[in-house]
Amino acid sequence: MTAPQPDLVCRDLTKTYDAFRAVDHVSFDVPQGSFFSILGPSGCGKTTLLRMIAGFQSPTSGDLLIKGKSMIGVPPNKRPVSMVFQHLALFPTMNIGENVGFGLRQRRVPKAEITSRVGQVLDRVGLPDVSARRVDQLSGGQKQRVAIARCMVLEPDVLLLDEPLGALDLKLREHMKVELKSLQAAFNTTFVYITHDQSEALVMSDNIAVMNNGRFEQIGTPHDVYHAPDTAFVAGFVGDANKFHAKISAVNGSQLTLETPAGEPIKVEAPNPNLSVGQDAVVFLRPEAIALATSDIGDTVNGSRGEVESVLFNGANSTVTVRGGQGDIIKVALPQTGDFGTLRKGDTVFTRWDPKKARCYPAPKG
Repeated sequence: MTAPQPDLVCRDLTKTYDAFRAVDHVSFDVPQGSFFSILGPSGCGKTTLLRMIAGFQSPTSGDLLIKGKSMIGVPPNKRPVSMVFQHLALFPTMNIGENVGFGLRQRRVPKAEITSRVGQVLDRVGLPDVSARRVDQLSGGQKQRVAIARCMVLEPDVLLLDEPLGALDLKLREHMKVELKSLQAAFNTTFVYITHDQSEALVMSDNIAVMNNGRFEQIGTPHDVYHAPDTAFVAGFVGDANKFHAKISAVNGSQLTLETPAGEPIKVEAPNPNLSVGQDAVVFLRPEAIALATSDIGDTVNGSRGEVESVLFNGANSTVTVRGGQGDIIKVALPQTGDFGTLRKGDTVFTRWDPKKARCYPAPKG
């Protein structure tokens, strides 16, 4: 049985401005009905890439196919895509029904059909009785859903979302992450979502492309991108991580022994053919991968004694920074068992971590 054709295919896509290459030979497929996020820092090229998919910019080279048809030279209004912007761009002089039906009126759809389709799509986004309301009568989350309804009423093959949660407050943003994923599943439409917020990408996506300097460093599931980053950039950008600079002193199969600048040996289980004895390396270790204890845990691999530098309370995401005997500082996730509720600056603690939980890469030159 052959796999269904992807809704969106980008092949060797490049965008160059004079001597600057904003998008550098990017290739990827997005399967039908999936949620695909492009995650990266500001200026990495993700908005330029999205605008090329939408047709607002033309690629310098490469090809872009939607439903198997090349979109090179096809204007934005002729492409089977819709786009939701960060600031939503709802028309304040129109009521909600008129906003949602705007694209259908542009396509000269009969009035009765517009009324029917607008009612159906508003019902599907959970706003069945708002057609007659003004834009300023809705909450931020409701406006977000209206903007999506305005796109979905056109029945696009691909919905493009350009940091649509960026203008919302934190609590509403957390709620809308779940809401957007539910809407995408309900419509079974392909979503291509760009963001610099790793939490948005991890929570909502089926697959994430991590972008840096115009290139994709890794494409994978949220689990793979978080737990098995391909590069040092991905390891440092996605999620929180302690970062150690060290020199490799021994290699035993897949296990490396490294010396940190503080003089403390550490062991990392990191099969990487690019690492060898004497080489400078960089090690990434998640705060939640470090076990914390208030009594000595004895002689153990990657175990050490330290002193609490600070306790950073953030509910279930609370962390503690620990200063080791050589002055090095690591961040450790605070266990939620209640045993560490009285931990204070200056307290003695003991840490340890499994060599398999760290990631190790060659140190960047220079």
